[in-house]
Amino acid sequence: MVSPTFDVCVSGGGAVARSLALVLAGHGFKVALACSPGALQLNSSDVRTYALNARSLALLDHIRVGAPLRQHGHPVHEMDIRGDHGGRLLFSAWEQRVTDLAWIVDASALDRLLADAIQFSPNITVVPPQGDSAHAPVACDLWAICEGKHSRSREALGATFDRHAYGHHGLATRVVAGRPHAGTARQWFRSPDVLALLPFHAPVAGASYGVVWSLPEGLAQSLAALPEGEFMSQLCAALEVSSPGVVNELGGLTLAAPVATWPLAIAQARPWSGDGWVLVGDAAHQVHPLAGQGLNLGLADVDALASVLVQARANEPWRALSDAKLLRRYDRARWLPTQAMGQLTDGLLNLFAATPAPFKDARNVGMALLDRATPLKRWLVGRALDA
Repeated sequence: MVSPTFDVCVSGGGAVARSLALVLAGHGFKVALACSPGALQLNSSDVRTYALNARSLALLDHIRVGAPLRQHGHPVHEMDIRGDHGGRLLFSAWEQRVTDLAWIVDASALDRLLADAIQFSPNITVVPPQGDSAHAPVACDLWAICEGKHSRSREALGATFDRHAYGHHGLATRVVAGRPHAGTARQWFRSPDVLALLPFHAPVAGASYGVVWSLPEGLAQSLAALPEGEFMSQLCAALEVSSPGVVNELGGLTLAAPVATWPLAIAQARPWSGDGWVLVGDAAHQVHPLAGQGLNLGLADVDALASVLVQARANEPWRALSDAKLLRRYDRARWLPTQAMGQLTDGLLNLFAATPAPFKDARNVGMALLDRATPLKRWLVGRALDA
């Protein structure tokens, strides 16, 4: 019997696919990265920012992109979360007994650093994707599908993708404040939107924010089409609704990047794995971005899958990487955490979407009670730090 040309074929060109290829290559696996020719080129128009937790940063440090990535980001020392009726919840790195709650990093910088690392990895070969086939594009023992939420390979394999569209779009851009942000992330939960200002390093060090705004689809698209001045008027007005005077507190805001939008949904694939294949990242699950955990969940998938494969090679050398029983170990390790995060974000969104006064009072009182429950706050943040 002829051995496969590659140990693992990773399909996809995003951050999760690149990270998986680099992690496995670092452990000596021979990896094919199947992606389109332009997938590894720099997309300088990407205005998104990622909030990376401790587990994600540890994985990126392992593949030697974490340290340079921090030069394109800023740590979060405090989180100031506000409701729509006086509710407020404060988290701090000091209270959590960690150095940072998260790092806000540049999406395009992460992609560039991962692409550079791939070019210098002797164990990674970039190959063209195959398309709609239910077979990997090259001979391999294991096919890891990291093609995102619209994965055609997942469909060809017959895995289901239970997806519920929220009817909302995410809106992202960057702004500069007149005063330093001091590493404080700010977020507002209300109906019908969720708005976050995430401390960032560029274009003005120490005074820039990444904006992530969840809005009804039509409103998001109309805001994105506004001229710069009108958009900023709408953004500042939205900030003042729940926090009067906050724009003055920030020293004013100016737009510093284009505005991008994308549709939001919650989704779970089933199954996540089969004989010779496995789903990773957005190909397996999708959550609302209000907690900033989408990429963290994907990188936690990478960490878990790599751990399963490395341990199998060391302790069960007779077992093929394609073994469905082996791959179910990864499935079991990641199913519950992604389900829990999906239900948490979905529950928060629906809780603050309710408009009757009793709901408003209850949820804002709940925020105030949670703010005083230090052990519970530590537990919640601990889960987010580990995804």
